[in-house]
Order: sequence, then C-alpha cells, then structure tokens
Amino acid sequence: MTGSGRPGGSGSDRGDSPADARADEDRSVTDGGAPVAGARSGGGESVGEESTGGFARPDLPSGGRLSVLDRGLYALFSRHADDRRHDADRRSYRGTDLRIGFEVYLSRVYGASWGVCLLGAALGFVAVMVLPRGTATALVEFVHSGVPVLDRVPLGGVPRSYPAVAAGVGLAAAGKRLTVLFGGRYLTWRASARRGEIERTLPGAVRYLRAVSVGCTDQRTMLRKVAENREAYGQTAVAFRKALNNAALTGSLDRGLRVVARDTPSQEALSPFLLKFSEHADQGEDALASYLRMEARMLGHRQDRARERAEGFLELLAEVFIVLLVLPALLVIVLTVMSVLSPGLTRDFHTPLGSVETRALLVYTSALFVCWVGLGSAWLVGSLRPPDQSAPDYDRPPGLATLRTAAINPASAVVVVAPATAVVAGLLWLLDYDPVNVALLGYAAFAVPVGAVAVRRARLDDAKDREIKDFVHAVSGHVSLGRPFSEAVALVAREVDLGALEEDVNDLAFNANLTTREGELRRAALDRFVDRVGTPLAEQTIGLVTGALDAGSDTGEVFDAVQTEVGRLYHEKKSLRSSMLVYVAVGWTTALLVVGIMVAVNGYVLDGFAQLSAVSDSGAGAGMALSPDAIDPPRERYRFYVVTQATMLSCGWFAGAASRGTYEALLHSGTLVLVAYFVFAGVGMI
Repeated sequence: MTGSGRPGGSGSDRGDSPADARADEDRSVTDGGAPVAGARSGGGESVGEESTGGFARPDLPSGGRLSVLDRGLYALFSRHADDRRHDADRRSYRGTDLRIGFEVYLSRVYGASWGVCLLGAALGFVAVMVLPRGTATALVEFVHSGVPVLDRVPLGGVPRSYPAVAAGVGLAAAGKRLTVLFGGRYLTWRASARRGEIERTLPGAVRYLRAVSVGCTDQRTMLRKVAENREAYGQTAVAFRKALNNAALTGSLDRGLRVVARDTPSQEALSPFLLKFSEHADQGEDALASYLRMEARMLGHRQDRARERAEGFLELLAEVFIVLLVLPALLVIVLTVMSVLSPGLTRDFHTPLGSVETRALLVYTSALFVCWVGLGSAWLVGSLRPPDQSAPDYDRPPGLATLRTAAINPASAVVVVAPATAVVAGLLWLLDYDPVNVALLGYAAFAVPVGAVAVRRARLDDAKDREIKDFVHAVSGHVSLGRPFSEAVALVAREVDLGALEEDVNDLAFNANLTTREGELRRAALDRFVDRVGTPLAEQTIGLVTGALDAGSDTGEVFDAVQTEVGRLYHEKKSLRSSMLVYVAVGWTTALLVVGIMVAVNGYVLDGFAQLSAVSDSGAGAGMALSPDAIDPPRERYRFYVVTQATMLSCGWFAGAASRGTYEALLHSGTLVLVAYFVFAGVGMI
C-alpha cells in the first residue's frame, strides 16, 4: 500500500465515509438497479489500485475512523508495509476479504509482536529466577555442554541473573518473530479458505448464470442475480458483487471483471472465467450460452476430481483415526502391565495443584487426547463434505412454537431437552453415582433425544427431496405445453401424489394463484415454498427458478435446466450418503473393538498381574523387582472405563459427523456411551 497519505490505505478521493461505502456496496446488489457509484469493496479489490500499489482504501471500524490505538500503531509500524519481505503478504492480502487496509493490519501485527516480545522476556526471566537452584544449575550445565565451542569454556560461577536474562531475550526474540510470521501466515490461510469456497461454489454459479442467460442478455443483471444469492454461492457471489461495484466506479464492466480476476485467490478457476465471460457476452446470446454450457461442464468435471481427492483423503483420515484411537487404549494396558516391573510409574508427580501418580496422569492424558482426536476428526469430516451436500442449519422458532416443533426440529429439541437433562443429572447424583458417570449419563440423556429428533427430521427431508424431482418434472411438463407457471403448479398439486411434499406444494399453488397477473407474487410464493421445505436441495433448485424467472428468462428453458440440476444434485446426495456410511461403520467398529479389548483385559489379564505383583510379599518373590501395590484391580478397572468412554465419545462424534453432521454426532456418541456403560456395569467392572 505504497503512496498512502493517511492511515488505512489509499483509494478514491471521495469524501464519503467507509460506512457509507459499505452501505452503497450492499445497495448495489439489492436495489435491483445498477451498482451505486462510489461503492467500495473491502479486501483490496476496489479500483484506484494501479496508482496506489494495488490496494484499496479499507472499510475502517468504528464508523470509518481509526481508534486511538490503531492510529498509534499505524504511526509506529506502517513503514513495514513497504518492506520487500512483505511482498508475499501483500499478494495474500489481495486474495482475502478483510475490511481493513493492509497497512493497518500489518501495524496491528507488529504491535502484537512487541507485546508478545515483552511478555516473553518477562516470562523467560521470571521462569529461570523461580526455578529451584538445583534445577537451574542442571539446566545451565545442559546448555553449556550441548553448545559447541561453549562447552570448551570453563563454566565457573555464573550468577543466576545471566541465564535468566538470556532466556528472556531468547524467548522475546522468538515470540516477536513468530508473531510476525503468524500474521503473514494468517493472510495465506484466509486467502486459501476463500479460494476453496470459490472453487466449490463456482460450478453452481455458472449453471445459474446459464439458466439466467436464457432470455436475459444484460451482463450486469446476470451477475447481480448471482451476487444476491450469497448463501448459495458464497465467495463467488462476493466476487461478482465486487466486480459490479468496481464497474460502477470505472463505468466499465470489463474493467471491474479484470480487477477482480487479477486479485482473486482462485487464479485457476474464477480468474479465467471472468476474463472470458465478458468476451463471449459481447459476441451475442448464443455465444454466451455455448460458453456457459461448456464452462459448467468443465467446472463440473473439475469439482468431481476434487471430490475424488477429498474421498481419498477421507480414507486416509479414517485409517489414522483408527490408529490414534486404538493406540491410547493399548498404551493404558501396557502402562498397567509395566507398572508391575517399573515402580517408577507408581510414583507421585508433583504439580501446582497437588500430587498425582505418574501412571494416572498418563492414563487421563490419554483420555483427553482421545477426545481431541474425535473432535478434530469430526471437524475434518465436516469440512470435507461438499457445501451443497451439508446438513441444513435448523432455526429455532420463537415462543411456544419451540415446544410444538420439538419433535421435528433439533434446534427446538435442544431447548426442550436441556432442562430435563439437568433433572436426570441431579437424580443420578442423589443416587450416589460416580461424578464421571453422572456426566456421561447426563450427556447421553441430552444427546440421544436431540439426535433422534435430528434423524427423524433428516428422514423427512430425504422424503421431500425425493419428491422434489417428481414435482419439478411434472411442472416442467405442463410449462413446456405453454401453461403459465401458477396454473402448472395448481395442476400438479391436484393430479400428482407428492407424499411428504404434498402440503408444501398445495401451499405454493394457493399462493401462486392469489393474483391473475403472472409473476406478481411468484417470487414471494417460491420463497415461502423453499422456507417450508427447508432442505438445501430445495433452496438450490427452486432458488434457481426464482432468480431466472425474475431476470426475464424463458420459463420452459428454465425448468429444463432445473430438471437437469435437481437430478444431478439428488444423485450426488445419494452417492455421498452411501460413501459416508462406510465411515459410520468405521467409527462403530473401532468403538466396539476398544470395548472388547478392555473387557477382555479386565476379565482375564488384570487379576493375573495383580497376583504376580503380590509375589514380592511372599518368600517366592525373593530377588524379583516387583511392586506389590502396582496393581489395584478396582482402580485399574475405573481407569480403563474412563479411557473407554472417551473413545466412545470420539468414535460417536466421528461416525455422526460422517453420517449427517453435528446433531447426529450427538446421537451416535450418546448411544455408544450407553453401550459402554451397559457392558462394563453388566460384567461388574464399575
């Protein structure tokens, strides 16, 4: 951001505030007209960049004014933005969607680095000064012996302050450097995440443009239709919005498309598409339709290859998941066995919170590790799932509607079940259950009902998605015969049995026929229909109909395109569901395997080693280095139980996330917790 004359970066000479710029930017894609002149976009994708080193005036916080802290940091550190070492950070910044200028961001990073520097210096100095004298001496000798050349210099009597200062300086320098590196890496991560979302949503956006282009030749209108669908097309819609805003500032859509194509992080997908889009649009409607058809096919193949790579990565993740979950259980068994021969494992480890047995610390650390593995694996599985095939986000209705929808809406079920869970946990506590079992059984009492509601809702959604195909096919047939859209929907509602979708279609037919003027209430009726159905497939397909018809596209052509799209999306959904069931089986198999191993060790191995450890109390144990107190069967069974239940939670989260998402992860994990409790309690091990 070279050449900036004030904090926040360079840009247009207009005097309106960034808050107004943001409002203009939003209006540019919602008013239905051309983008408002003067609208600006964040993330360094506005115009005026050629004269300012390629960066735009940012949208600043607090109504467009820098805070006192930001002004101070800018005055101290903004000069670093011109350093060549931040060239890569500048390029990454241009691919992000940050709402602050690059100079302001970098000033904050350097300010944070100095804060970390001072904190590291203080911590390093204090840590060495408070160490016990013997520990500090051993540490100094270790460093002295390990550094070449220094190990040849006599150590002598070194004051404690010297190594304390050295530790403080080293920690301060490392902290400062790492903070600056992390600031640059954060930009790279953010640009990479944005690139991934663009490449996931671009194929659908191109198919949408293809449907809109039938009967609509205005490029701005076509791009605006995609930009208005932020929820469906994500960062692709944001990129189109920025192209429109830049076009408003320069008066040239070609210029706006070139600016976004230059700065977008998706240089292999979105950039060439934007550069060719305007070129083919200028050649006429047929050329544009042919290009969009070809581009949609190519991007679809590209997306299929990306999904194949994701499936390969998911297979590797499943294999690693099994290893990481089985190993802690085996580690606990090995530690228990080795404690007979290694008395050091039974010694106390002193911590600021008190003393704990070394083996107990390792066992409970293993349990926490297993939980973290489960959470991380569940998150990775969710991130690998295509966004157009992800589970919908359920919204809880207000007031008494929460109670009425608790049986079909998991968001409502959470609110209804939570008080009952507290009652169950209190009852378990009064019945003298162990605190761990109170927590586990309380979790299961919450997770299983909520997860069951989610599964019920998912099956209902699946039934509606099956019927949407028939609904679109039937409406398309009537529309192709020349009937108006509202009449076609009414005929389908009367003549076709649509099962779970029947009430929603009847509602659509009623609302679409409230007026005799075709299209007057069509958008509102379709929006209401999408909300009632509430599935991603309905939003993607019916939303395409709404936007294309509003743009003036031919109704028959639109429904032909929608027919193809809904068939493709439904096939992808079923295929993904089938492939994900494999990983559900992996999660359950791993869980049951761990339960079986733990029960077998408790039932057939633990008592034998307990007897072996008691040999040292008798004459037969003379000369054997055995610890008589190493094995306490009730204590070991309890520890095995804790690790097993941690594994149940982890496996359930992984299996549920692979199946349908967060809510079903509750169901699987809660059910596995109950299975483990039932088995351990049934065989008398808890």
